[in-house]
Order: sequence, then structure tokens, then C-alpha cells
Amino acid sequence: MIGMKLNSGFIAHNDGDDKLLVSTGAVKFSGLVRSNSTAGFIISCLENDTTEEAIVEKMLEQYDAPREVIAADVKKIVEQLRGIGAIDE
Repeated sequence: MIGMKLNSGFIAHNDGDDKLLVSTGAVKFSGLVRSNSTAGFIISCLENDTTEEAIVEKMLEQYDAPREVIAADVKKIVEQLRGIGAIDE
């Protein structure tokens, strides 16, 4: 599996219960992404080199949900983050 990590052009920040992903201006996307707790957990995992499967495994430890649901959520959020250039692979 290909490793991936949060692009250094983005900074993850905790804002109460929300996780914010802020563009530093070093990437094409400019702005701010406010995420729910699930997306925030995924962003936290991406602060270190990881894989989609490793994120799914960590989420299974934290959340009481079927593997298929968690895997679909991880895939969707990772694809959205890729779409704004927030992931280095």
C-alpha cells in the first residue's frame, strides 16, 4: 500500500470539538476546512505517514461501526482531501 501524509502546505488545528485544516498559501487551495469528529480523526492520522487501511484499523478501535461503513467514510474523506491537494503520496 502507498503511504500518505498531510501536505506540509496545510496545518491541522483543534478548535473545540472541530478539527480545522488551514492552507498556508503554499498550495493551490486557499482557505479553511472545518471537519466533523470523523474527518478530524482521519486528519489526525494523516499527520504521520499512514495508509487508508491503517486509518480504518485505528477507527475500528475508536468507533462502534461496521468495517464497511468506516472504510467507505475513510475513502470518501481521503478522496476529498486529495482533491484539494492536502495529501502527499
